[in-house]
Amino acid sequence: MTELDPAHLEDFRTEVRAWLSTLAKPRAEEVRVWGEGDPDLQIFRVMSEEDERAHLDRVRAYRRQRFDAGYGALTLPVEVGGSGLPSVYAVAFADEERAFDIPPSSEIISVTTGLIGAAVSVFGTQEQRERYARPFLRTDWLCCQLFSEPGAGSDLAGLSMRAVRDGDSWILDGQKIWTSNAQVSEYGFLLARTDPDVVKQAGITAFLVRMDAPGIDIRPIRQMSGPSSFNEVFFDGVRVEDSLRIGEVNDGWRVATATLGFERSSSGSGHRRKGGTADDLVALARSLGVSADPVIRQRIADVYVRTQLHAAMVAKVARANAAGDKPGPAGSLGKLLASDNLVRIGNVASELLGSALVADTGEWGQFAWSEHVLGAPGYRLAGGTDEVQRNIIAERVLGLPQEQRADRAPFSQLSRS
Repeated sequence: MTELDPAHLEDFRTEVRAWLSTLAKPRAEEVRVWGEGDPDLQIFRVMSEEDERAHLDRVRAYRRQRFDAGYGALTLPVEVGGSGLPSVYAVAFADEERAFDIPPSSEIISVTTGLIGAAVSVFGTQEQRERYARPFLRTDWLCCQLFSEPGAGSDLAGLSMRAVRDGDSWILDGQKIWTSNAQVSEYGFLLARTDPDVVKQAGITAFLVRMDAPGIDIRPIRQMSGPSSFNEVFFDGVRVEDSLRIGEVNDGWRVATATLGFERSSSGSGHRRKGGTADDLVALARSLGVSADPVIRQRIADVYVRTQLHAAMVAKVARANAAGDKPGPAGSLGKLLASDNLVRIGNVASELLGSALVADTGEWGQFAWSEHVLGAPGYRLAGGTDEVQRNIIAERVLGLPQEQRADRAPFSQLSRS
């Protein structure tokens, strides 16, 4: 199906509601009252490893039911278990899903299904699609994203992990960092440098790798919030078969940018809440007795309008995808709006609470807003920094001249600290 039929879309919504009602109860309409309900305002969900594994078991059970019912990969080709529908159907499904009390998703589930599963479906061979895409989309296997390195975060194309050809295999050496959920993943999706004698973007190749392969060392990174959601991953002579290469040799940058496009297009659009919202600010202002203050009302109205702008941008990207466009630079607009608004929401909450933001008063929701404020800066880094998003928007959306760069030479000739 390639054309959008409004009647078919409404029938689809009815069908989805009927299916969801067999699995979960409708979610009660929530009027946010500060002092009641769940005070969790975390942007990055923080759990103990035991709790995280239990939560993942619940989410994976639901995702398998969803996949088996035909809703697990609505926009992907039929041959990899998808439905071949326009993206607007995925948006409609997510809208209906929010109305039911299903297990909230987690980052590793979104990465596995929305990024890696999609990337393998687009760039993988037919054999790879059948062998890996289906298990990823069904969450039979989890797959972490092994992109960032100590010297290659915002400048991802500057990565230095090496992959050297050895017959029908590749030998991987190097380090990745800030890898979420590496400790619970069966596979990793990795970028490595396969040709250092060309410009940096041209010498990268993408691979899948078993996370229990000999030579892989996963080390948790302790966070200031307590747990260790991120990891360093070291590769020492790790052998990967060429059959695990995704895309052509030295074409990994195209695979990477498409994968990041999947991530940015959906940033902040999942059904799990990420941090505090404008509604939470209204509830907080009411609890403090300052909701009638015109200055405070203006500040809250500002973040509410920005929230609606973000929702409109996500919907616009979805419509473009429905028309056949691949994820592209427009997704950076949604990512930038989401990260900027989370910081603005935290700033308003900080102004409302003052010292109570960090003081242990023993009240309900103690430190809930602290978790939001601590997490918001990290969202400006995750999935590509705000500065990177602005450059993408300037150069690829607005058509402005590119920045002057000193790294046009082959990677092996670049100065690296």
